[in-house]
Amino acid sequence: MSPATAVPGGSHLSLKKILVPIDFSDYSKKALHYAFRFAEQFGASLTLLYVVEPTVYPADFSFGQVGFPNVEDELRTKGEEELIDMIAETIHGVVPAEAVVKTGLPFVEITSYAAENDIDLIIVATHGHTGVEHILFGSTAEKIVRKASCPVLVVRQKEKDFIDERV
Repeated sequence: MSPATAVPGGSHLSLKKILVPIDFSDYSKKALHYAFRFAEQFGASLTLLYVVEPTVYPADFSFGQVGFPNVEDELRTKGEEELIDMIAETIHGVVPAEAVVKTGLPFVEITSYAAENDIDLIIVATHGHTGVEHILFGSTAEKIVRKASCPVLVVRQKEKDFIDERV
């Protein structure tokens, strides 16, 4: 199928770059499955983005908080290896795909990457937290929807799927 699909009114829907934030949960793997099908249908490329949150621990009262760069470096290296494996196992070279690892707050890094790299669509998973957990931590997916410079498709773990697994 062509990269542009006709929509009513004579215009075309074109997707060239799709961003998929990955945290290695089953939720984000489902979002990757959606993203792969979109990329396949529209001839788009995929970017899998893993964000390492800075690890800060209190040292003592005189020095304040101290980060552990070695831990972050290990998480970045392991994250990149896992993304590359995920691309090999899921994408199989069918569409162009790349692995990117950033360090920072997930929603900030995701929305910044999308804006800086001219991303056409972000496909993100939501964990569906409710109640106190949602109040305390908020939703990364919700923040991405509010801050993103492009459309965002939010995939829930339990929902009506519109992707035919038999294809």
